Amino acid sequence: MTQDAASVEGSPDPWDPQNRAHEADGALSGSEAREIAAEAKSVVEEIATIVEGKDEVARIAVLVLLAGGHLLIEDIPGVGKTMLAKSLAAALGAERHRIQFTPDLLPGDVTGASVFNQATSEFEFRPGAVFTQILLADEINRASPKTQSALLEAMEERQVSVDGETFPLAEPFMVVATANPVEMEGTYRLPEAQRDRFLAQTTMGYPVASAEARMLAAQSGPVREGDHDLLDTVTERTTPERIAAHARAVRSVYASPTILAYVVRLAEATRSHPQVTLGASPRAAVHLVRAAKANAALDARTFVTPQDVADVIMPVWRHRMHLTPQALSRGASAGELVDQVLRSTPQS
Repeated sequence: MTQDAASVEGSPDPWDPQNRAHEADGALSGSEAREIAAEAKSVVEEIATIVEGKDEVARIAVLVLLAGGHLLIEDIPGVGKTMLAKSLAAALGAERHRIQFTPDLLPGDVTGASVFNQATSEFEFRPGAVFTQILLADEINRASPKTQSALLEAMEERQVSVDGETFPLAEPFMVVATANPVEMEGTYRLPEAQRDRFLAQTTMGYPVASAEARMLAAQSGPVREGDHDLLDTVTERTTPERIAAHARAVRSVYASPTILAYVVRLAEATRSHPQVTLGASPRAAVHLVRAAKANAALDARTFVTPQDVADVIMPVWRHRMHLTPQALSRGASAGELVDQVLRSTPQS
């Protein structure tokens, strides 16, 4: 929604910053919002040169990064989940590590471990793959729940604790986890605590025919001399330092008390819904506000509108809903429930 369309003639909108009595200290300026939007757009466009026809998924990935969250991509093999994560890191110029989750993967392989150094007769900490900026957790639901939980502290607190010592992680830090459908052989369902730590969940889906044809041409054609694979053609559109600064700036996007109260009503509606056994948590409400702020910034706005909430609520809340057995037996889905709550909850 644009700023002009955000208000009804004759009645000022409480979320419009023009109607605030005064600007909050450190509020995001219009020029900063335009700068964030332009840089994010260029990153999305660069990702789209590798992952054909998936501009909206690329936008969600950048939105999650700016919101300071983590992304879960659930879909069948071979649709570009891993390529999306790698191209995101390449477009940012960020350090990236990849962990292939398998049933025999140990928590120490993720976080790191203390190793005895015979030369010094002391234990030294050897960092694991989590010490990076963009972590690709590939096929995360093929590892045991014990190993999956090794990421919990890193995702929530941006730190790792090993043998009584705490080690901070890099900034920015984002986990992009891919997961195969639970019905596939050799997969484990992600624990609820783990799913709740992902700010958003999305799927790739099959590309349209024209996009798939372009992908075939790009990925089966000759590789330029000096390049090892297609990712070597990605141009860095920004830097990790700038993205980290933009993520901090996005927190200053204005969300009015009316918007916050609206999010609370939405959360309460999921918790009291007769078809739900586990609704939106307080963390889910926080994630929704952060995602709405990032969505506003991507549109070069300095304030959140109800439309921002509606735009992001599906990827932010869909994976957190747990339906009753009766609802599942009738063929109900979490997405339908979220849509129902959104349509039935008043904005003010």
